This record gives sequence, C-alpha cells and structure tokens, in this order.
Amino acid sequence: MTNTAFDEQGAAGAVAAHSGIRTILQWLESPMAPHPAEELPSLRAQVKAWHEVGGSPQQRALALNGLYERSSSVVAALLPELTELLLPIPRKSRRLVRSVLDLLQMLADDTLEMVEGVAPHDTSDRHQAPDLALWRSLRALAQQLMISHLIASPAPTGAWQQLHQTYALARSLHLEATIPRGQTRKLQHIYQAAILLGCAQPASLTAREVVFLAAYLERFAGQIEPLSAEAAAAAAPGTFWVDPTRDAPALPYSRKLAPSTAPLEYFSCAGLGLLLKTQIAQLNAGTSAEEIGLPELASTPAGVGVLRRLAGRWSDFGKRRFHRRRQGYRAVLGTGIEGLWHLCKEGDTAAVELSSWMITNESPDGYAIRHVSGKISTVSVGNVVAVRTGDEKNWQICLVRWAVSENPEDLELGLQILAPKAVPAILARPGDGEGTEHLRVLVLPEIPSLRPSQLLIVASGALTQNSGKLLLVIEDENLVVREVKSIGIDEQTGSVDILAIQPDATHF
Repeated sequence: MTNTAFDEQGAAGAVAAHSGIRTILQWLESPMAPHPAEELPSLRAQVKAWHEVGGSPQQRALALNGLYERSSSVVAALLPELTELLLPIPRKSRRLVRSVLDLLQMLADDTLEMVEGVAPHDTSDRHQAPDLALWRSLRALAQQLMISHLIASPAPTGAWQQLHQTYALARSLHLEATIPRGQTRKLQHIYQAAILLGCAQPASLTAREVVFLAAYLERFAGQIEPLSAEAAAAAAPGTFWVDPTRDAPALPYSRKLAPSTAPLEYFSCAGLGLLLKTQIAQLNAGTSAEEIGLPELASTPAGVGVLRRLAGRWSDFGKRRFHRRRQGYRAVLGTGIEGLWHLCKEGDTAAVELSSWMITNESPDGYAIRHVSGKISTVSVGNVVAVRTGDEKNWQICLVRWAVSENPEDLELGLQILAPKAVPAILARPGDGEGTEHLRVLVLPEIPSLRPSQLLIVASGALTQNSGKLLLVIEDENLVVREVKSIGIDEQTGSVDILAIQPDATHF
C-alpha cells in the first residue's frame, strides 16, 4: 500500500514537472512585449520557474536555450536606453538596471549548472554542450560587469570572483580555446575582454565609450600576452595580475605589487597597446573604422580619443605624480563650454546654473568631489567644468576624469585641473553654406615648466583634423582678433576637443 502511494506521488510529481517545462516552452512561443522593459518581469519569472521545475535533461536544456536567447534579445534591446542614462541614475532606471543584472546572474548560474554530469567534449545535444554552457555563463557575467560600468556603479558582489572561477573551470576541462557551435569567439576571448574592460578604468569612460570598448576588446582580446611571475616582476608598462580567488578585477603591477603567496595569473597589454597606436595612425590617415574591423564610433573624434587614452595608459607606468590630501570643504561647480564661457566672461552675474560640492581630497593637479546640492544633468566624464572654492575670484578649469555613483543620491567625480583660469573667445570658421559660423570656445594660458603652449577647448568634432589657421575674437577692454594654428591634439573626449595652439602671426 505504501509503495503504491509512493508510486502515485512520484507519477504526479513527474506530470507536474513535465507540465512546468511545457508551460515555459509554450511561453517562449508567445510574442515579446512591445517594450523590452515590459518583458523583463515575465522573463525573470520564467527563468526562476525553470530552476524550480523538473523534467528530463533534454527538456530542461531546450527550455534554458530558449530563455537564454530571449534574454539576450531583451538585454541587447535595452542597451541603447541604458547607454543614454545620465548620472546619477534615477531610482526608476536603477530598478530597471537591477532587474537586468538579476536576470543575467540567474542565467550565469543556470547555464553553468548544465555543465554538471556531461562529458567535456560531448556535443551530441547542442543545447547541453559544456563549451556552450560555459560560454554563455561567461558572457552573462561579462555583460553584468559591463552594465555596472555603464552606470558608474561598483560590480555586483561576487561577480568578478564568479567570472574567474567559471573561466578556471573551462580551463580545467580544456575548453578555453573552443568556439562553441553558433558563436564566433572563443571562451577565453569572452573572459579576456571582460578583464581588459576592467583594466581600462571604466569609471573614466562614458556609457557610450564603455559599450564601444567592450565591442573593441572582445574583437582584439587575443592580443594580450600571458606572462610568467618572473617576467611580470619586471613591472613593464601595461602589466597586470589577477588573483582568481578574489572578488576583484585585474590590477596594474605598477600600482599594486602582487602578493607572493596567492595563485596569480599575469598578462601584458603591451602588444595590444602597439596595435592601438597602429590603428590610431590608420584612422588619422583617413582609413575608415570598418576597413580595419573597428566599431563605428572609432571613426569619430570621441572614439579616437578613447583609443588614444587607452594606448597611453598601457604604454607608461601610470604612477601618481602627487599625493592626495583628505579635505572637507565646499566648492561651487559650473559645467560645459557654454556655461564656462559665460562664467569666465560675466563672472557672478552670469545666468548659469551652479551646483554645490564637497571636496573630499585634493592634490596639486586635481580634486575628488562629492555632490551636495543643485542640478547636475550636464556633468559627464570627459566634459569640462569650472570650480571655485572659498573666496577665490577665478574659476579653475578642470576636466572630469572619472565618475562613480553607488546610488541615486550619490555622485563622486575626479577632476584634473587644466588651468587656473580661462579666456572666453569666439572662434570664427567657414560654415557649411555661405557665411561664417561662430563658436564659443575657451583659451587656456600656458603654464611655465608644465605646458609651454596655450590650449583651445572646443566642442567635440567642431574642428576637422586638417583645420589650418583659426581666427579667434577676444572681447576684453578692447576687441582683439588673433590668428592661431593648431600644433597638435592634447585631448579628445566625447564632449570636447582640447588643442595645443600657438600664434600664427601675432601673440596673445
């Protein structure tokens, strides 16, 4: 009697499990919601249900395959929207991001679960193939990290460690160099691209630049060079180390010495740095990004600027020039070329929105600041800002180097001081049609022993690389017209181009 009851209960459980899997498969055949954000709740519910229902291994693999592909489509459709978010991310948008991160975490866990109990090179069932399961788990974790970079937020707890351990499992099964069926990249390239994006100081990138570099690094991740501990000890520029047991990204050898007892992995970005310089030279010579296999953004000044900064970071030691000192005093901030132009020209009478910040530390070449109050919608990495502290009369001109936002009420910025003041000017240039176009620009004075030339700050892409003579109109006590010429690019970001200039006929 007991056996009969047990059999009936087991049969009922099997029917329920089969019904659960069938429900998921039927849902996968339904059309997606009009907006990908509307799809997320039901998609997460189905992924959670998959983890709880039974079914044969083949049925579960088929259902998970459909859920993964549908999730990939939803995340891809949401990326453009996430890329356009301004810091700090509003609560509603942050809830959306958290939902995406949770979905990717479930997928990373569930696809990894499919590796258990299957021979490493068994591809008889393409939905259960271990190389594909590991590839998908790595990909979900890499996307989770990239989206955290997009919103300038710390990575989810455990994400880096899980990425390292999943790749270690792939290596133990000798699958790291495998390209799963239907994919175009090796498992090691997915892992290496995520590691390299962490090495690129993502807090110093805009969301658009993060997406661009993620695509670039996935394409060229194979250029990094593994090193032995002895070779890494030379601490050449672009050398990094990874501790697979820690929940942390790769760290530069020049900034932090590797512990001698941990099982570390070492690699060099020197070869990738040389490739970057070659590609930059090709782009500057007029070669299109498509011709050399680069993402579309590489054809813009902002894209070239990102590649140039990355090549520079991986070509020198990147040590700090000055020590930072902790502080705790207030500062006022103005943002953008237009705002700074009016501040420098009109002073306190300028009709410019200002915000209040707390300086948390400082050095001779910059500040770290935390937002206190006021609108900050135009603050972004790569933009110029003006800072005034205490009773100072002049506005210091700074470049936003990095941004971190752990919650909607918090935003921290790292500022590099470009000059103690700026001269507002009008740049006259030929327009697309007849007549002359006038742009508001800023002229920064030279700084003896640090910078021998003046700098010109213009909106990104406002001038072509081959711009010859530039005509500047400066209105002070008198109206002054100056001819200058660009002698090189000092910095390019998604917001501004900073050119080194010198007088062409007369002097400032």
